[in-house]
Amino acid sequence: MNKTLLIIQREYLARVKKKSFILMTFLVPGLILAMYGVIYLIAANSDSLNKVRQVKVIDESGVFAGKLKDHKNIHFTTAKQSLPEAKKSAKKNEDLFILFIGKDFTNKGNVQIFSEKKPNFALVNEVENQLNTIATSNNMAAAGIDVMKISTLKSNISAETKQLTDDGEKDSNLASAYGIGVASAILIYISLFIYGSQVMRGVIEEKTNRVIEVIVSSVKPFQLMLGKILGVGLVGLTQFLLWIILSTTVTNIAEKAFTKNETTTEQSSNQTQIKGGKNSTAQAQMPIGNPVMSFLKTLEGVNYVYILGCFIFYFLSGYLLYSALFAAVGSAVDSETETQQFMFPITLPLLFTYILSFAFLVNNPDSTLAFWLSIIPFTAPIAMMVRVPFGVPDWQLALSMVMMIAGFLFTTWVAARIYRVGVLMYGKKTSYKELAKWFFYKE
Repeated sequence: MNKTLLIIQREYLARVKKKSFILMTFLVPGLILAMYGVIYLIAANSDSLNKVRQVKVIDESGVFAGKLKDHKNIHFTTAKQSLPEAKKSAKKNEDLFILFIGKDFTNKGNVQIFSEKKPNFALVNEVENQLNTIATSNNMAAAGIDVMKISTLKSNISAETKQLTDDGEKDSNLASAYGIGVASAILIYISLFIYGSQVMRGVIEEKTNRVIEVIVSSVKPFQLMLGKILGVGLVGLTQFLLWIILSTTVTNIAEKAFTKNETTTEQSSNQTQIKGGKNSTAQAQMPIGNPVMSFLKTLEGVNYVYILGCFIFYFLSGYLLYSALFAAVGSAVDSETETQQFMFPITLPLLFTYILSFAFLVNNPDSTLAFWLSIIPFTAPIAMMVRVPFGVPDWQLALSMVMMIAGFLFTTWVAARIYRVGVLMYGKKTSYKELAKWFFYKE
């Protein structure tokens, strides 16, 4: 046991002291802070986004004249010049757009937008929506339908999702559940590959350098494999915990900063509207904190302790399961290029579940397929973390955790039997038949 602890200590300290570990540990929270900063800068200095676009309308049909209404940063005016003259003026002003509506506007090519630069989608969509609304209203009026009465009958209904629990009603927070589920699947998938590959590379490196021969003279192969797996696993857990602590701190700082900024911006915006009147109101900017605050509000009501606990368990159990297999693969080959034939069957369940996470699981977290994927140890780390934010019955979570522990013990036993022989094999092309022989060798 003491030898195993020494191996764990060596693997842990050797990796934690690396510059790459320290860099990546602080880089991820730094990127999160940079993301908030970029959003803030875009919102605060978005002159190009908030700039008023002038749209001059040349309507040969006479149907739309004076009916197009200003919207956000789009201002419609009726052109008092011919189309060629309007085109010339648009070439000198990048914020000027010429909307030409032909007599037979229902045919393709009879409604055109001219500008010096390509218009954005928001402007084109707004123009198209207003034209279609006006044209539809005219058609309804021509058919003797009271357009005003229909417009008063229109409803704008939005449904709030509530979850019934033993403690009462709670907000479902579907957006946050979807986001956390997808993010968890990505993190689990990437981390299993990164830290599992570190175990495999470590075994290959020691085997290639013949260091392994010296090590196994004083420690059993199983102790060596277990020490490597646990040592690298603790490195991954340390890095994740630091990411969580630093990211939470960064998020809290950003939330306070944007909340304060949003209040200040709203007050200044209101003062501008009062002083400037109608024209200033049209050009007033949106509150700067809105994009960030809307994102942060979706995270309210999330049970972080529950989700974090599940994430740590499935990260560790999934890592222990797969890293044992990665170690066995590393012991069976002499170079990293030879690992491909053994890696694909091992990683296929992970890849299959990862793809299904986006295509199926997040939209059907309670389906039969989602249930079985979250129970099978090779697919459970990703599948269950997708389901957890949506709510999983306790018995299913308990069953999945028991199966993960059993799966880890089984794969470690299988990997250890291959590792004890393969780690001392050199210069021989390994096949699945050879691995089977190693497995059944008696000590």
